[in-house]
Amino acid sequence: MSSAKKHKGCLRRVLDMVVAVALAIVAVFAVTNVATIVGAKGSIVSADEASISSADAIVVLGASVFADGTPSGILQDRLDDGIALYFAGVAPKLIMSGDNGTESYNEVRVMKQYAIAQGVPSEDIFCDHAGFSTYESMYRAKYVFGCQHIVVATQTYHLYRALWSAKSLGMQATGVPSDYHEYQKQLQYDIREVPARTKDFFKALFRMPSTYVGDAISLDQDGDVTN
Repeated sequence: MSSAKKHKGCLRRVLDMVVAVALAIVAVFAVTNVATIVGAKGSIVSADEASISSADAIVVLGASVFADGTPSGILQDRLDDGIALYFAGVAPKLIMSGDNGTESYNEVRVMKQYAIAQGVPSEDIFCDHAGFSTYESMYRAKYVFGCQHIVVATQTYHLYRALWSAKSLGMQATGVPSDYHEYQKQLQYDIREVPARTKDFFKALFRMPSTYVGDAISLDQDGDVTN
């Protein structure tokens, strides 16, 4: 066999291997996304349905805030959703879970201030400053705040991942969609959610601890202790 044929055969084997690996990766993304969506879809309910059984807390998931200290449109919709659920008696406490990774950026402080301005008592609002990701927000709801039953407030595309994580961690969880508006970056959010669902699928499967756990916080105490 000539060296040219050997080289061609070797190249073909390498290409076949690359294609096989690529197909395997696509299959993993597809399977984990389908499993997450199908597994969580039945737990997405209306506000009226969520109020049938009392939850420990309503978990509002963070999103970006503006430099002037106001919530972005997508975050405001989540907050309005969670606040409406609180006043409907779905749960006696709100957990604002988001990113407080730097001194100059604090999602949860903005979230709490917004809720107080809407009439929610400060003592009923708990701040989860280490909700650096959706999975970590769910993990901390279970293992830091001691929740057994939560209602999650966020947009539908995001609820699948949050509810899958919560249920995989052993919580009873339902979600009420915050789909009040159309969002300019929705396509970007949808695309980003595909690998994020796969990542959180495996984190939940192995119950990976959050980046920061810390001491347990009881929802029976004053929410101001978590500021």
